[in-house]
Amino acid sequence: MAFANSSISDIIATTIQSRSGELADNVTNNNALLRRLKERGNVKTFSGGNVILQEIMYTDPTTNNTNSYSGYEVLNVGQNSPISAAQFSITQYASAVTISGLEMIQNSGKEAIIDLLDGRMAVAEAQLANRISGDLYGDGTGNAGKNLTGLAAAVPDDPTTGTYGGINRAVWSFWQSKKFSAATDGGGAGAVSSTTIQGYMDALAVQLVRGTDKPDLIVADNNYYRFYLQSLQAIQRITESGSGLAGAGFASLKYYGAGMASDVVLDGGIGSSTYNSGSGNANHMWFLNTKYLHFRPHKDRNFVPIGGERQAVNQDAIVKLIGWAGNLTCSGSQFQGVLIA
Repeated sequence: MAFANSSISDIIATTIQSRSGELADNVTNNNALLRRLKERGNVKTFSGGNVILQEIMYTDPTTNNTNSYSGYEVLNVGQNSPISAAQFSITQYASAVTISGLEMIQNSGKEAIIDLLDGRMAVAEAQLANRISGDLYGDGTGNAGKNLTGLAAAVPDDPTTGTYGGINRAVWSFWQSKKFSAATDGGGAGAVSSTTIQGYMDALAVQLVRGTDKPDLIVADNNYYRFYLQSLQAIQRITESGSGLAGAGFASLKYYGAGMASDVVLDGGIGSSTYNSGSGNANHMWFLNTKYLHFRPHKDRNFVPIGGERQAVNQDAIVKLIGWAGNLTCSGSQFQGVLIA
């Protein structure tokens, strides 16, 4: 399609392209979970297919041939296949950057166009980053099931039912995460509060330790972060500064229990009604072993321009899309847990 200024579409495309790598970094740095996954090297692209496959290791008691023996005893050499894969759908996200014909005339110089686009792209990028960061805490059912499958799916309130990653939790107990409910598991100690939260955290944490495997990141909503903060004030355990997630600007504390030293981060704050209460995730504290969590963008759709310029037949405007495709995957649900009311 021809434009009065044919270089405009090229300017838009090159300006977006030059910012795509920065946008990918900004998104991972905008979210404590994604930042930890990036530090672990668990932000890994995939190249194709109709689903994302995440390899898992498990023990099937019907085929497990591991046993002790004595002398010439016949050994069980039957097939043992403890390696499989969970599968996750490819979710898609896009944000639009637009410029009208009038704006092209008013900003006819190349530098003026770029300045205008910088502002527009900053808004689009922030919206895309915030949307994906927020959806990381959902269960994938939002927007008619088109959202990515976040923590509410990976670590649900009821881990004994439902299918996650194509694996039925009711059938395969190794795929069940852990939950601790103050109401049903608290032994009458009362609701989650500043006086009960540490005991409840300990009770959940000990269920998630296997050798050196243990949670390294605890993500809390506003309410539970505030309870944990209040529980520490009497002993003056102060927020870390200058290193780790606190040094990266996140509201962060430490949890020492069950032989672990985990970061406790706030996922709420401004906009939390959208990402927590609005998605049913208020009063949640996730205990995450990020070794088994993965952020999987497609290699060709990792915050990059989608297609060429677009102009409606009845509008004097150009639209460019910034897109992302992928999902959050898990290779070890049994190492994840959630504290709920």
